Amino acid sequence: MSGSNYRKSLGTVSLTAVGLGSIIGSGWLFGAAKASHLAGPAAILSWVIGAAVALTIALTYTELGSMFPKAGGMVRYGQYSHGSLAGYLAAWANWIAIVSTIPGEATASVQYMSSWSFGWAKGLYNGTELTGSGVALASVLVLFFFGLNWFAITLFAKTNTAITVFKIVVPTLTAGTLMLSHFDTHNLSRAGGFAPGGWNAVLTAVAVSGIVWAFNGFQSPLNMAAEARNPRKSLPKAVIGSILIALVIYVALQIAYLMAVPAHDLAGSGWSGLNFNSPLADLALAWGVNWLAILLYADAFISPSGTGMIYAATTSRMIQGVQENGHLPGVFGRVDRKSGVPRPALLLNLVVAFVFLAVFRGWGSIAEIVSVATVISYITGPVAVMSLRRVAPDMPRPVRLKAMPVIAPVAMVFGSLVLYWARWPLTGKVILIMAIGLPVWAWYELRKPWAELRPHLKAGVWMVAYLFVMAFVSYIGGKDFGGKGWLPSGWDLLVVAVIGLIFYAWGVRSAWPNPSLAQVRAEVEESGRTAEENAPVRAEA
Repeated sequence: MSGSNYRKSLGTVSLTAVGLGSIIGSGWLFGAAKASHLAGPAAILSWVIGAAVALTIALTYTELGSMFPKAGGMVRYGQYSHGSLAGYLAAWANWIAIVSTIPGEATASVQYMSSWSFGWAKGLYNGTELTGSGVALASVLVLFFFGLNWFAITLFAKTNTAITVFKIVVPTLTAGTLMLSHFDTHNLSRAGGFAPGGWNAVLTAVAVSGIVWAFNGFQSPLNMAAEARNPRKSLPKAVIGSILIALVIYVALQIAYLMAVPAHDLAGSGWSGLNFNSPLADLALAWGVNWLAILLYADAFISPSGTGMIYAATTSRMIQGVQENGHLPGVFGRVDRKSGVPRPALLLNLVVAFVFLAVFRGWGSIAEIVSVATVISYITGPVAVMSLRRVAPDMPRPVRLKAMPVIAPVAMVFGSLVLYWARWPLTGKVILIMAIGLPVWAWYELRKPWAELRPHLKAGVWMVAYLFVMAFVSYIGGKDFGGKGWLPSGWDLLVVAVIGLIFYAWGVRSAWPNPSLAQVRAEVEESGRTAEENAPVRAEA
């Protein structure tokens, strides 16, 4: 098996650092500003809602991750439960969401650098997107992310844990210092009140301001499950712990940002009129905390670099997973024996990262694309976890929640709502990106005999239909969410929730004991037998 060369060197602390390091990236540098731009002070609630959505969905994936501790786990679960079509679409959405994060983190670093006082730095960003020199510098950063992953997983783990500690300390220090420097509670009622854009804007902020993107980091420990020393215990702790720790930090930063904005800056167009290139650093300078601004400029390189480094690692494991699913050439499944790194997969992701960097040159535009693709990838977990309970009830489940029959459909509804909140036409654009990947699936699958292909199509058609239906509902939905307004406000959310439940039920019923599930079942059983044979024998008293 291609994943057999992975080194099992990651413990609970390292995996939690991977998850937290993925969550705390560029989102904390820009997320508070972008969320308040849309929702005003009510952006605080957007972070709480986003964490609730991520945690609910993460609970479904922790059971799957403990069942199948394999590299690139997030791109495999749909394949195990439904076969090639649904599995491929889920893997494609997940990979797009994660691989595009790498240039997004580099873009964030360069955008913060543009506020430096040096003349060359000010030419990196024109207020809307990176300039040519900005793209060149971001490209160097992307190469750096991949370079650290080229040599060994142990180097990655040590480097990332150290960076993660820094990434926790600096945001916490930033929030506390800004609160002490200026804490104007009147900002909660200025410029239109607590929710100047209405409550629908609070929901849209969850989907497109980088909140979903930020919490998406919970899946990084799952994608590196093959390198965990004890995945049964460490994966759930790492996933849930990283989300909850990050929520506390993000809410503190959001409150600090809201209270630190000078009153005169809100006198014009309010929260939507604010335009900081380096939001937190600009506020630090505004209140004379120069040392904090300098620290933020340094961390604007370190935090996104840490996240970019993690995603360079996890996306390579995802590519290896897609190859083992049968949808990429065999070379991308190779793992270097000496370093334990899938180097061909690293190179493929590097090329794709450069493409995204060239097309999407601003943090905001990348955040929107990543967020919606992330939500599409989310819907597989709730369906797959209950599908596998139906078609493979006897498989070992180290993590098994009694409430999963309730959690899974709720997670599906949450995912569908966030997809709708992203607003038309963004939802349509990202769903179109999902369709672009289908020719790759067709190249590998349509050459198979009809009798072999038919069950895969039958089991996966629910996901194709779901994407088309959600695009249509987004188009005809409420005007507050970019639609035509054919669905009345309030009723549109109810319609989306019902659609989520209908497709959840369809998806669970569509699962079947396909060849991929049979293969992984055999691998799990063999792994269990090997563990028993290698276990130390206790002497009788």
